[in-house]
Amino acid sequence: MPSRRLRPVDLAREHGLSTQAVRNYEEAGILPPAGRTEHGYRTYTHLHAEALRAFTALAPAHGHQTATSIMRAVNRDATEQALKLIDESHAQLLDDRRTLQAVEQALEALAPPEPPGPAGTFIGPLARRLGIRPATLRKWERAGLIQPQRDPKTGYRVYTAADVRDAQLAHQLRRGGYLLEQIAPLIAQVRAAGGLAPLESAMNDWQARLSARGRAMLRGAAALEAYLDVRA
Repeated sequence: MPSRRLRPVDLAREHGLSTQAVRNYEEAGILPPAGRTEHGYRTYTHLHAEALRAFTALAPAHGHQTATSIMRAVNRDATEQALKLIDESHAQLLDDRRTLQAVEQALEALAPPEPPGPAGTFIGPLARRLGIRPATLRKWERAGLIQPQRDPKTGYRVYTAADVRDAQLAHQLRRGGYLLEQIAPLIAQVRAAGGLAPLESAMNDWQARLSARGRAMLRGAAALEAYLDVRA
């Protein structure tokens, strides 16, 4: 391993960091302990440079907290623990991809909307249309999946076209095995987008983020492998 001494500023410049950030990374266990001059100044080596390259590559892929845990594990020679953390992060990415696929399939499976009428539709007809019990619709309402208004005279629930859309989407996702707490934020995104058509852009952005994370994982793996080679 090259023994040339490096200053904190030498490591910092490569990544656009402050020298204090480099010192903080060492104190956090992201970098192995630095040597000291006879006057107490920190000195780093090629080993520390590779460690910092590994961390800055891992952070966009796995998040700052997980990347920190990975580096700490490597620096205490717990490589298997570091690999387990990486495996868990890959599993989460795969789960996110499956969720996106399920949402896309659910949107494609939605039946063409039928006008519910000027006053909307009621719980019985909507339940029959979906092939579920009215109690299920009430449960979805409590979970925030649908938000029907109440008729001011009768107090009955009135489902607008948007409510019917949300109920259809919830039904498709439930059939796909998703839990209510997983479905609620997805339907909230549909509402925030103003319907299904504007959601296409959000879905494309979601796909792009997953792809970018996957590519970042490749770069992180290569940088970590380089660090492990230096440590060997």
